[in-house]
Amino acid sequence: MTVSGFTFNAFSENTYLLHDATGQCVIVDPGCYSRAEQEALRSFIETQNLNVVLLLNTHCHIDHVLGNQFVVDTYKVPFLIHEADAATLRSVPAYAPSYGFPAYSPAEPTGFLTPEKPVRFGETELEVRFAPGHAPGHVVFYHAPTATVIGGDVLFQGSIGRTDLPGGDFETLIESINTQLLTLPDEVTVYPGHGPATTIGAERRTNPFLN
Repeated sequence: MTVSGFTFNAFSENTYLLHDATGQCVIVDPGCYSRAEQEALRSFIETQNLNVVLLLNTHCHIDHVLGNQFVVDTYKVPFLIHEADAATLRSVPAYAPSYGFPAYSPAEPTGFLTPEKPVRFGETELEVRFAPGHAPGHVVFYHAPTATVIGGDVLFQGSIGRTDLPGGDFETLIESINTQLLTLPDEVTVYPGHGPATTIGAERRTNPFLN
């Protein structure tokens, strides 16, 4: 599996495309809001000859969902979140204009993610790990063969997700990190929702919130 990343919107949010040798592609957390951002995503997909088959959200804070409707409209694909984050998603239209996104258009999920059901596309299978604390329905996606985690806003290089937003809880987040991420091998690369990629081993050794 190959991970291709884009950084979008005023929050410098990381959007990821996951694709494999079959050309099938999953879009995770599309933060593209402006026309230029949308075209950058679409152009990459076209030039790489990718076939988008699924849209996933790790969680549903505004910076991670701005491009959901664009992806659904453009590629006509299923859209999945964890059910515990449905209220988070539904709350976005009420505050989007005050954050500078007056043209935000909400998309409705077509189904829900659960840890019991892996995400499959092409030749790839992703393990769904429930990791609340930053958001009530936060999940991360683990691909063991390439030692990769798409981590959303749970664990960052030298930091962790904020817990002062509605539905956030510090102790819950630390428990999620300890049980869902730090149980993975040190060599696993974490692709976070903001900032550069890191590894489980590096954060285990040096992250000040975990030591």
